[in-house]
Amino acid sequence: MSVMKNRAVLRWLVPVTAGVAVIGGGAAVGTFAAGADPALPPRSAAQLLEDLRTSRLDGLSGTVVQRADLGLPPIAALAGRATGNELAALVSGTHTLRVWYGGEDRQRLALVDTLGEQDILRNGRDVWTWNSRENTATHRVLPADAPDRATVLATPADAADRALEAIDPTTAVTVGRTATVAGRSAYELVLTPRDKASLVHQVRIALDAEEHVPLRLQVLADGQDEPAFQVAFTQVDFRTPEADQFRFNPPPGVKVTEAPADERPGPAGKRFDKPDAERPNVRTVGTGWTTVVVAKIGDAATGGGAKPGADAPDAQMLAQVLGDLPKVSGDWGSGRLLSGKLFSVLLTDDGRVIAGLVTPERLYEAARG
Repeated sequence: MSVMKNRAVLRWLVPVTAGVAVIGGGAAVGTFAAGADPALPPRSAAQLLEDLRTSRLDGLSGTVVQRADLGLPPIAALAGRATGNELAALVSGTHTLRVWYGGEDRQRLALVDTLGEQDILRNGRDVWTWNSRENTATHRVLPADAPDRATVLATPADAADRALEAIDPTTAVTVGRTATVAGRSAYELVLTPRDKASLVHQVRIALDAEEHVPLRLQVLADGQDEPAFQVAFTQVDFRTPEADQFRFNPPPGVKVTEAPADERPGPAGKRFDKPDAERPNVRTVGTGWTTVVVAKIGDAATGGGAKPGADAPDAQMLAQVLGDLPKVSGDWGSGRLLSGKLFSVLLTDDGRVIAGLVTPERLYEAARG
């Protein structure tokens, strides 16, 4: 597994990172370990990214804790229950996951809570999802052209992939302080958007000093001292897991559903859709950290229209939450605004959803266009 697949990203780093020191530099961003920061040889941001690019990971297992404090109403959990996908609730609260990685086509994730366990396993082209609370499982065979990582795991490396894709001239890349994560010494990369319209203040990626694998990712919102989002290993083992970890053995009485052969699932059952350019109802505005996605979803975007399953209590509650969002209007039209610490979503009365890691004002500009 490589966290850095795009070599072109390195060309932006030389002018940005020249002269940045690892310890005690101008990019010191706070204390991450309970004790003293580990003493590590100085490395520049460009060197750390080269470490990422050239690192190889044959396997790992560990425990990941994800925390999200996005300043949102309880809409995430409601959306998950209303759609039957409780993994959608990962965008809020604190969650503990067990992860196993045995290569690009052997992965497993287990979300454990007080009410049960949900697993996603991939072994070759076979993908299983299992819900212990309902004792139900779904099996699907991935198409031959499915992406290698069709069951993307919720690890710091996965989150770092997304963050590193945003590196361009709009991003300042520096080096923070060293840290101790899951008992291991780590360097820290700090990504800072230059555009003040972005609600993201910094993204901090702690990299294992020996394996060069992300152990923790933190996202700080503008004006906030504590991370609005964090995903980090609390325990990690870099040995390749045994093959049995990726085999699904249906428990007694489980109800198994075979998914259609043409279905192309993504993480937690999401479908792989066409790129934005091939979807006439979806477009993007801007670049980098201030990219805004504009989607046309039809009338009643604010939750007032009838939808499949809308008679279910959770779906009704979700519609009520959407209907209770603040009303906004301007020369772009009118609608309702969902705003959190890291992103804003505008649901217009003419059936558009406009979203991004940006201020509401940037959404209004996109709506006007």
